Amino acid sequence: MSHKTAVILAEVGFLLILFAGIWLVAAQIPAFKNPTMRNIVAGIALALAGLLLIIATHWGHFGSPP
Repeated sequence: MSHKTAVILAEVGFLLILFAGIWLVAAQIPAFKNPTMRNIVAGIALALAGLLLIIATHWGHFGSPP
């Protein structure tokens, strides 16, 4: 895996973390329906983000100089 691909995977992972954080906040607002489902979606987004970041750091050497 190239360094550029690893950077892109890491960026997508960080974007999923941002999405999950916003989604968790929205789940706690009482006006929105079905907060349990929103928590599940946020949990899946965090799990995918973690997986992408693991792939980017292990096989793509994200964080080390190119």
